[in-house]
Amino acid sequence: MKISLLLNIAFSLLFSRKKQTLVAAVGVLFGIAAFITLLGFMNGLNDLLDGMVLNRTPHIRLYNDLKATERQPLEMAFPDTNTSHFIRSVKPGSGDLKIYNNEAIVSALKQDKRVIGVAPKVSTQVFYNVGSIDIAGVINGVEVAEEMRLYRFADYVSGGNPIDISLVPNSIILGKLAAEKMMAELGDVIQVTTASGERSTLKVVGFFQSGIQDFDKVQSFASIATTQKLLGKESSFITDLQVNLNDIALAPSLAIEYSRIFGLDALDIQTANSQFETGSRVRSIISYAVGITLLIVAGFGIYNILNMMIYEKMDTIAILKATGFSGADVRFIFISIAMLIGLAGSLSGLICGYLLSSLIDQIPFNTAALPTVKTYPVNYDLKYYVIGALFGFLTSYFAGYFPSRKASKVDAVVIIRGK
Repeated sequence: MKISLLLNIAFSLLFSRKKQTLVAAVGVLFGIAAFITLLGFMNGLNDLLDGMVLNRTPHIRLYNDLKATERQPLEMAFPDTNTSHFIRSVKPGSGDLKIYNNEAIVSALKQDKRVIGVAPKVSTQVFYNVGSIDIAGVINGVEVAEEMRLYRFADYVSGGNPIDISLVPNSIILGKLAAEKMMAELGDVIQVTTASGERSTLKVVGFFQSGIQDFDKVQSFASIATTQKLLGKESSFITDLQVNLNDIALAPSLAIEYSRIFGLDALDIQTANSQFETGSRVRSIISYAVGITLLIVAGFGIYNILNMMIYEKMDTIAILKATGFSGADVRFIFISIAMLIGLAGSLSGLICGYLLSSLIDQIPFNTAALPTVKTYPVNYDLKYYVIGALFGFLTSYFAGYFPSRKASKVDAVVIIRGK
């Protein structure tokens, strides 16, 4: 039979039960809207929570770690392979944390097309001096421009201008909780003491707030030049090279490669933050599981409605088959009904899902721990809408396929004889 004729029959059957059709379409609408809203909101939260740490973590960190000398003097004095050496309480060597020839390493990394950028850093432990009390802390000497470009540094500066540490000599951006402990305000001058006992004064030009209390209690930021001056080191003194990649998935393999090439210790972001990735993955799985369950429930609603329609339309099906319609034609009609319901419900669900996501995105979310976040986070990734639409069509198809098989096997003679 002509497809146009079969579709006309499908439309007639569809609108003959308007209430049931509307209920089935609303079921699909609700399933897809809930799927999109749930995934958008949950993954928005994932991005926010992971970003609190991952945005401030380089894809690869290159540094010199303190470690014991691989070959102890005893082993060199008695190199006989048949001799066993038992050495206890081996201490780290007095190696320098400085990365030598760092300018050449930075130049080589920047020429690697897999690398987005390289940010050098000087990190040192200090004591913040508050009267007779010393508070332990860490000062990170950074290149502000690269930190802002690669690690969204400005998003975490809740007071002052981040660029000031590169413009104002002997200045510092204090961790927010550290500043509260010292009761320091913008423009105040604080004293810090390095591990070697050198005391210096620094002007507070901003506050850093990541939302992680343990981090904000100790971490502060200054320019590389200021940090080198605190340590009494030359301008070439660098302790870390922070590397960001085009593809973060390459971090573990490239960390091994760079460690071998440059003779440095390397730590990739997956290893450094494995617990955050695990938590994010689990939350995403839960979101997808709940969303897909909603879509399956909507599919069962279509299935039940079509089953009832077939039961009520046995006479119509018998007449169709008696007048020359084949079982395949009848199957096409009922699958078309299911797909039309799925199409209407899916399109409406996509629109409602976007509107609900936008509504959540406008709800105020104010917390002292995250000053830069003003509303609840929502992820509008296109893949959620594509997955929702495809799954809506698939559930609608299978919800119509099984009842349509039943309708295609109806024996017209038995039905008409029974009447």
